[in-house]
Amino acid sequence: MQERNSRPSSVHDTATAPSDLLNLHEIVAKARQNLNQNDWDYIVGGVESETTLRRNRMALDTIAFRPRVLRDVSKVDASVSQFGRTLRLPVVLAPVGSLESFHPAGAESVVRAVDAFGAAHMLSSVCDPGLEDLAAAAPNALRFYQLYVRGDEAWVDDHVERAIAHGYAAFCLTVDTAHYSRRERDIAKRFVTAGRRRVQGRAFQAALDWRTVKRIATAEDAAIALDHGVEWIYVSNHGGRQLDHGRGSMDVLPEVVAAVAGRAKIIVDGSICRGTDIVKAIATGADLVGIGRMQCFALAAGGEAAVVRLLELLEDEVQRCLGLLGVSKLADLDRTYLHAAPPANAPHVLSAFPLLKIEDYRY
Repeated sequence: MQERNSRPSSVHDTATAPSDLLNLHEIVAKARQNLNQNDWDYIVGGVESETTLRRNRMALDTIAFRPRVLRDVSKVDASVSQFGRTLRLPVVLAPVGSLESFHPAGAESVVRAVDAFGAAHMLSSVCDPGLEDLAAAAPNALRFYQLYVRGDEAWVDDHVERAIAHGYAAFCLTVDTAHYSRRERDIAKRFVTAGRRRVQGRAFQAALDWRTVKRIATAEDAAIALDHGVEWIYVSNHGGRQLDHGRGSMDVLPEVVAAVAGRAKIIVDGSICRGTDIVKAIATGADLVGIGRMQCFALAAGGEAAVVRLLELLEDEVQRCLGLLGVSKLADLDRTYLHAAPPANAPHVLSAFPLLKIEDYRY
């Protein structure tokens, strides 16, 4: 049974300063340079045929823009107000397990980065440090907590109470992991990830029902969630890492928006890695956008400072996109700025970065 390979000792002793990273694809390239094959595959891989992963990207790539002209866009604002805060971007760095695999400080680097920049972070319950230590690391950051259920109702209640006591603004239950998926990049190498090693109590996750819902994948489920008092709907397919041959998240989002009809707010994730992707999601009806893989790339590229740089580059891309669309703020967007179109590139996990010369993103 293969354990995690050790990374080169120089993995985080890099000569590239985050300020030297001028494009998002340079963050990905630096991460590839720093990561061993197992950790790289953990980020870029999906389940079985990786069809859902590709459909996430396809769903974004089949949306084109309909810009308006002769609008005053001399000042463009990419910020939003949520949870009583003003965020520079409508971005939540999504819950990713085992962030400590990509940088020794793990989630602590990420939460400090979102605090410094002005975004939000959702901590995975299978990530170090835990909720108390993360709260101590950045007490003023906008923090959410995501739970994989590994115990009974009292166990869940304990986590809820601890999250509230430590200033987490929202609590999210993941419900698309009733069974652990077959991630064949890992299986083929006999590699056991940290997440698969943390399997105690998985029967509790499989037994979840509508008493404990937060993550949604269809309009029907979104409507049921509203009946159970859910205030936010998280539209996700786990980055294409759970059910193979699923739909892309952006394909699902419009029907969820219609079903919710303004009665709850919506987060969406799924291969969102460019500023244009964020704009498309907001124009479709999302209130916040989750970013997972790019968070991991930035963390591997240079820790906290590189995560801040990621957010800065995304902000720049969003602002330029808004200005070229003829709008000065995200609140002005709606679906009239979008149009269906065939994709220009074959979708894969890195197809948003055609300038990359990384040939080994496949197994």
